[in-house]
Amino acid sequence: MKWQGRRKSGNLEDRRGMGTKGKLAAGGGVIAVVVILLQLFGGETGQQLAPIIEQVGGSQTTQQVQQRELTEQEVVMGNFMATVLADTEDVWNRLFRENNLGDYKEPKMVLFTDAVRTACGNASSASGPFYCPGDQKVYMDLVFFDELKTRFGAKGGDFAIAYVTAHEVGHHIQTILGTSSKVRQLQSQSNQTQANKLSVAQELQADFYAGVWAHHNRQYLQAGDIEEAMSAANAVGDDAIQRRTRGSVNSDSFTHGTSEQRMEWFMKGYNTGNMSNGDTFSAILN
Repeated sequence: MKWQGRRKSGNLEDRRGMGTKGKLAAGGGVIAVVVILLQLFGGETGQQLAPIIEQVGGSQTTQQVQQRELTEQEVVMGNFMATVLADTEDVWNRLFRENNLGDYKEPKMVLFTDAVRTACGNASSASGPFYCPGDQKVYMDLVFFDELKTRFGAKGGDFAIAYVTAHEVGHHIQTILGTSSKVRQLQSQSNQTQANKLSVAQELQADFYAGVWAHHNRQYLQAGDIEEAMSAANAVGDDAIQRRTRGSVNSDSFTHGTSEQRMEWFMKGYNTGNMSNGDTFSAILN
């Protein structure tokens, strides 16, 4: 992806190097792996993950804030993330105007190391990237992308990171358009299987929005970028994760969609560039 020398967002908050020891950082090891497997691309589940992580890691109760200088590579990654976030702002500000959706309220992004406090509660890097509707911020510990490549077999690359970022911004769009609140209301009136289907539809729509963003950002794409996004989407499909970890697949327990669905809806967004084509709910629920 061509990103050097372009506009960087002012909505990025870099908390890396400001680590904590104690309760917030205690959710590592096996617990971290379990939570990552269950909640890759955490969507709007940050508020659900945080109590789990905090409860499991609660054997230590003291906290110490430690600060260190960022490495040169970390500085470069911070600039990259600020550029990708700026690209999402440019695209969605324009699309909201063109679709008469009112003003696009830009989300903030928080980069953190190990653990972070959010309006949805405390979370560790075990949660993976997630969006918190309580403060309308995207949270990322970039170590996740090493896990995505080494543990889950994705190709890696900068556009895989851009795809995940755009997916989480997609959840922000669902929040400001009222989709997320409607899903939560319907889930509260549904059995677990139906609630899971609603979650799948919501996640696939976020993938679709990521594809729409990529369509309108094509001038900055390079050869292999879309393949990187597809590799990431394939790696985090519910079926792929269950098959790798359990040896079998239970479709009733899916919450994010199959690898095929995630790739399909991203590509539908990318090929059309039309946000009105993203009715994943009719496709999944009917």
